[in-house]
Amino acid sequence: MTAPLTPAASTGQALMGFGQVRHLRLKPARNAFAYRTYFLMLPMRSLQLAGAGPSPLPRNRLAPISFYDRDHGDGRGPEAGGALAWLDELLAREGVLDADGEVWLHCYPRVLGFTFKPVSFWYCHRADSSLRAIVVEVNNTFGQRHCYLLDTPRFGAELRADKVFHVSPFCPVEGAYRFRFMVDADRRRTVARIDYDDALGPVLQTSVSGALEPITSAVLRRALWRYPLMTLAVVGRIHWQALRLLVKRVRFFRLPTPPEVFVSR
Repeated sequence: MTAPLTPAASTGQALMGFGQVRHLRLKPARNAFAYRTYFLMLPMRSLQLAGAGPSPLPRNRLAPISFYDRDHGDGRGPEAGGALAWLDELLAREGVLDADGEVWLHCYPRVLGFTFKPVSFWYCHRADSSLRAIVVEVNNTFGQRHCYLLDTPRFGAELRADKVFHVSPFCPVEGAYRFRFMVDADRRRTVARIDYDDALGPVLQTSVSGALEPITSAVLRRALWRYPLMTLAVVGRIHWQALRLLVKRVRFFRLPTPPEVFVSR
């Protein structure tokens, strides 16, 4: 479980994962769901070097499935270095100066011009391909964003961070997250797991997993055909599950003031 993140690390080829999102609430009322999904796994440094050359995945332009730099970080576009420049500046400010290898971004794309990214994962490697840091970029449905920086992580090992950012109105801003990131032996599948605990123990268990394959025009067509409104469905399902929790009389917490610091460690 300590291998580099992706089977295409040497080629820098953009990947798409097809898999599932799973969510289990343990208390105060039990609630569970699992949805089929797909996501991007992008080698950001390789894509930056490739520039505006031909690519199966449209970047910063309208298309049925596309990636936009300004959907991440501080919203800067390609003319300002894009999302990768934002990430490098963030790491430098936090004293992470040796993540100069490939950066793999696990995120949702835009689909028919729309996206919502509840969580994205930036896997930052050293030049020797060893994992140096993971940045967990979280968005809530109120238009706010926060990042958790996981320093010197290891694949397969449990990583922890205090919860400081409001995500679900059915969970208070307290307690802690437990993260675990895994890759199988042949590097064709990825799992990202996030569990949330309060002072009395586990509350939520969530994961996103999928089988990875190189992005081609045929793969993009297959994704669009199977899940034509995928990112819109993400928002719809969030609100549907919120309604289910209201019916179960789970306590509702109002939106608090966001943390003053954008990155927590």
